[in-house]
Amino acid sequence: QQKLIVGREMSHAPKLLIAAHPTRGVDVGAQAAIWDHIREARREGLAVLLISADLDELIGLSDTLRVMYRGRLVADADPATITPEELGSAMTGAATGHLEHTEDSAEDHEDDAR
Repeated sequence: QQKLIVGREMSHAPKLLIAAHPTRGVDVGAQAAIWDHIREARREGLAVLLISADLDELIGLSDTLRVMYRGRLVADADPATITPEELGSAMTGAATGHLEHTEDSAEDHEDDAR
């Protein structure tokens, strides 16, 4: 069913794909197909916001990682240099070595939107 939903949404030629846990609960074959769809969308210039608890998925499919913790943007990371352990630590609010920490928060951007 996840594969069908991803395929259907991609057929509308969107400019942004928000994928929240796109491979949760699917078999390995479906997971690979979904990852291929996401990679192809990126190659075609589609912006992808990927939300996942699968750290290998995040690292493997992302150009840039931005980590939020308790509603605050706490770190930027390069998927080419970060490990799943470091990413997981950032997601729990712990400091890590390969992350650029930021003081950004959602509140900081409210003024920008006005």
